[in-house]
Amino acid sequence: MSGAAEETAVNPDQNRRQVLYWRLLSRLFGDEEQPALESASVAVVDDIGLPPALLDPGTAVDTVVQRFPELAAEFDGLMSEEALAGTEDGPAGAEEVRRAALVSKLLLNVFATGSGDVSASRLAQWQADAGWLERACGHRPGGLRSRPGDDGLAGTLGGIEGDLVRRMRLREVLGDPALAKRLTPSMSLIEQLLHDKHNLSGVALANAKALIKRFVDEVAEVLRTRVEKTSTGKIDRSVPPKRVFRNLDLERTIWKNLTNYNPEDQRLYVDRLYYRHTAKRVEPARLIVVVDQSGSMVDSMVNCTILASIFAGLPKVDVHLVAYDTRALDLTPWVHDPFETLLRTKLGGGTDGTVALEQVRPKVTDPKNTVVAWISDFYEWREQEVFTGMESLHRSGVRFIPVGSVTSGGRQSVNPWFRQRFKDMGAPVLSGDIDKLVFELKNFLD
Repeated sequence: MSGAAEETAVNPDQNRRQVLYWRLLSRLFGDEEQPALESASVAVVDDIGLPPALLDPGTAVDTVVQRFPELAAEFDGLMSEEALAGTEDGPAGAEEVRRAALVSKLLLNVFATGSGDVSASRLAQWQADAGWLERACGHRPGGLRSRPGDDGLAGTLGGIEGDLVRRMRLREVLGDPALAKRLTPSMSLIEQLLHDKHNLSGVALANAKALIKRFVDEVAEVLRTRVEKTSTGKIDRSVPPKRVFRNLDLERTIWKNLTNYNPEDQRLYVDRLYYRHTAKRVEPARLIVVVDQSGSMVDSMVNCTILASIFAGLPKVDVHLVAYDTRALDLTPWVHDPFETLLRTKLGGGTDGTVALEQVRPKVTDPKNTVVAWISDFYEWREQEVFTGMESLHRSGVRFIPVGSVTSGGRQSVNPWFRQRFKDMGAPVLSGDIDKLVFELKNFLD
C-alpha cells in the first residue's frame, strides 16, 4: 500500500473532509444531485454533531444560526487569513472536518444561485448569506461587494448580486409595497434603479426613491464619520499673532529665553515673549468634483455625489459637482442633497472629458485655492485633447487629483495611457479607495 493510501486508511477525518468538499463541487458544477455523496455527507455531518440544515442550500444561514446560536461565533472569521494559516499542514483533524462543513454551507448558499426569475425574498436571503461569507473572511457584511468587473472575491460577489438583480422582475416588485420592503439596498440594486427610474411611475417610483434614499443615507453616515474631523482652515502665519495672554506660548517663551537663566539667583530673565498664531484662512477653498457617469462608473457616481454633499456642509468649503459622459451636467445647485442629485443623473453612454472641462474652467477663479478631484477610468475617445486641458489646470496652480474610481473595495481599471502621463505630470492616479480620497481632500482643505 502506498504512503498516501496508508494515510487515508488511518485518517478517517481526511476522508470525511474530502466527502464534504466533493459534494460541494458536485453541487456547484454538476447538473444532477449525486445520491452517494449526499448520503455520505449527511452521515458525516451527523457524526460530528452538526445540524443537517447545513447541507440544505435552500436554508438561509440566518435560519441555521437562529436555530443553533452557538454556530454564529464559528462562522465569524472562519475563512480569514489568520484562521486558515497552517490548516494545510499535516493530516486533517476533527476541527478541519467541522470547518469543511461550515465553509461548504457558505459557499453553496452564495455561489449556487440557479437560473430563472428571482424574487425579492430570494435576493434578500442571498444578500444575508453573502454577508455571512464576508464575515467569515474577516470583513463587515457588504464590505467585499464592489462593482462587477473588479478582480477577486469582491468582484465575484458583485457580479452574482448584479445578476440576481437583473433576473428579478424589478418593476413588478417595486409596484408591490410588501415585496419592495423586502429589498435590501445595495450598489447593484441602486444601479438598476437609477438606470430604470425614467420607466417607473406611481407606487413603483415612490418605492424606488425610498430605496435610493435609504442607501444614500446609509453610505452618507459611514462617510460622514471619516470627514467630520476636518478643520475649518489653515493657520495663516502671515498675520502677526495677537499679543494677549490667552495666546502666550509659554513653553516656547521659556525655551527661547533659557540663555538668560541666572544660576546664582535661580531666575529666568525673559526679554521676549512668544505668542501662538491663531488667525485662519478667511476665503473659502473651492472643491470641484468631476465624475464620469458612464456605465462603468456607477458606484463612483453614487459615492462621490454623497462625498461632495458632506464636504459642502463644512465651513469654508465651496463645493461644485460636475457629472459627464458625452454631455456634461452641472449638479452644483443640488450638491447639498445627494438624493436629488442622483435622480438628475443619466447613467451610461460614452466618455468625452472635453465637455466637462468646459464646465470646470470658468469655476477656477483662484487656482492656488482650488482642488479638482476628477474621478474616471479615463477611457476617453479624445485622449490628447482631454489630457492637455487637465495639464493646463495643473500648471495653473490647481491641485489636480485624478482618481481611478471610488469603490468600497478600492479596485480600479485606469487607461494606462493616462496613468503614465499623470505620473509624468507629477499628479499620479490616486487609488480608488475612498479613504485615500478623503485624506487628500482633507489635507488640501485643512
